[in-house]
Amino acid sequence: MPKIKFKQIENLHRVQRTTLAFVLFLSVFQVSKAQKVPADFVEKAEAIIQLQPKTYESLDEHLEAEKNDTTLLRYFAQLSEENNYPEGQAYALNQLGSKYRNISQYKKAADLHEQALAASEEANNTELRVLSLNMLGVVYRRTDAIKTALDYNQRALELAETVENPSNHIKRSINVALNGIGNLYQTLEQYDLAIMQFRRALKLEEELGNKLGLAINHQNIGHCLEEKGDLEAALENYRKSLAYNEEINSEYGSIICKNSLAQIYLKQEMPYAALVLLEPLLEASQRIGDFFITPSIFINTGWAHTKLGNYEKAREFIEEGLGMAQTHNLPSSILYAYQKLSELESVRGDFKKAYEFYKKADEYEAQISSATNLRYMNDIIVRYEAEKKNNQISVLAKENEIVRLRLKKNQTTLLVSALIVGLISSILYILYRQYQSKNEKRVLTLEQKMLRSQMNPHFLFNSLNSIKLYIINNEQKNAVHYLNKFSKLVRKILEASSQREISLAEELETVELYMNIENIRFSNEIDFRIDVDKDIFIDNIKIPSLTLQPFLENSLWHGLSPKDGEKKIHINVRKRDKGHVTIEIIDNGVGRLAAEANKENRVLKRKSVGIHITKERLANFSKDYQNKFEVALVDLFDENGVPNGTKVVLDIPTI
Repeated sequence: MPKIKFKQIENLHRVQRTTLAFVLFLSVFQVSKAQKVPADFVEKAEAIIQLQPKTYESLDEHLEAEKNDTTLLRYFAQLSEENNYPEGQAYALNQLGSKYRNISQYKKAADLHEQALAASEEANNTELRVLSLNMLGVVYRRTDAIKTALDYNQRALELAETVENPSNHIKRSINVALNGIGNLYQTLEQYDLAIMQFRRALKLEEELGNKLGLAINHQNIGHCLEEKGDLEAALENYRKSLAYNEEINSEYGSIICKNSLAQIYLKQEMPYAALVLLEPLLEASQRIGDFFITPSIFINTGWAHTKLGNYEKAREFIEEGLGMAQTHNLPSSILYAYQKLSELESVRGDFKKAYEFYKKADEYEAQISSATNLRYMNDIIVRYEAEKKNNQISVLAKENEIVRLRLKKNQTTLLVSALIVGLISSILYILYRQYQSKNEKRVLTLEQKMLRSQMNPHFLFNSLNSIKLYIINNEQKNAVHYLNKFSKLVRKILEASSQREISLAEELETVELYMNIENIRFSNEIDFRIDVDKDIFIDNIKIPSLTLQPFLENSLWHGLSPKDGEKKIHINVRKRDKGHVTIEIIDNGVGRLAAEANKENRVLKRKSVGIHITKERLANFSKDYQNKFEVALVDLFDENGVPNGTKVVLDIPTI
């Protein structure tokens, strides 16, 4: 290979230098492949294959010194395949896949991990299967293939959690899967859910004493907090992550942390402090060869120069980062580069170019957001339909059980009546009545569950139609916001539908979600508020699930919908006496008389049955308490006697 002078390299454009460095790396890589495998490793590999260790930890212990040498790993993988040792083959292929991933050759990495997965399945080795699935999840997540990454991480988590006495490696794999799922929530901008996954993984990593895992999870939590706007808390987590990375001498981890810290400094209008961190990372990140983080470093460097007024330098760095992101198919980094180019041109006063870059960024964001929204909307619909079918099957099974019990009762009654007609006929009648009472109670419970399932689909399908309209109108942000709240509400409704009663705290949380979603459809015009007395412990108070929703729906549909101007719904929870808690639902709608008149004038008349059903459910619920429930509807008037809304008063028994 001809010699290249250092001075010539220094005069090349940064993109040319990056390409040259990569070519040099591949040349060295090819030379190393052609080298003869050392005899001592050949002997060592043959000895390992003779022993055939089955666990990841034992294999990792044997090959600790060689697992960074791709030539030796390829040799060991081939030798393991030839000697029918799939565990060794899976281990080596996963290590090779990680090396390719870290130099951004994602297609080769995915192929190697797929081969490792096949080998681990052949060996029926759970540890290595979980490892392969997690590694595939990491590769696809780096290329923003969210659904594929989620599928692999979920499969890994489900498989790992089936192990009764997990090894440290299985526990570590569970953390990797949790981390991957957290990254998915992070991509979907569901940062609280993401932080919950990362903190769960963080706790497990603390138990294992795994400093690398602690560093990764603090970095991820910091990113979520940064996106939420809590920059100081984000800085704290980034610094913790950096400290762990420096403690374990992880150069790659330190680069990621320093880039994140610089990004916070830029948001805090401290570009000089950001450049102090970023400039050493430009060469270091390219030397490592992982182009997942390098584009972000170049783009952030350009951003810093934008803030300092060095516009030509800024453009050069951002365009170089954009080129890397396009070469390695990193959609999120491409979007980020276009956003910063738009910002640069706007500062320079070239608003035409700024608008062109803004449109490109918007197109990328729309592609990513639309694909994500549509997939998760379909997931919710599929899950809802599956849950609905399961409920129907459950109801049919219980009805069949009732029929079977009735047939058995009739047979028993006929047989006993034939043998003992006179003396014990009265006893049989009493037993029959008791048995019939139990059956009627079971039927009533079934009817209540069926009524709840009839109430839920109306709201669910209206909400899905609203999401569809947002997507049709290309309002991706509204669709994502609506979908996040809607998915959480659907989960709560499905969980509550299997319970006869829930806590008042859960009920208030559910109706708050419901009102937030309905308020979006009312263009956020409704002033909704929940006020609970301090001496009431709402976690200890039980009520039937979805008790308050019909009253809120009634207020929205009949009271506030036809009203112009200010719209309010307030829920007040007060302690009436030792045995009752009073819940007031107050709206400032048109009043019941006007609502009734509006209802008569409507072409489409809607029959309100939810409140009647709720009263029946409350009546059945209060049978288990000493006190009775009470429901009162009170018309409200202003000082001039004009209708000014409606107040619903529910007295719920507590003892």
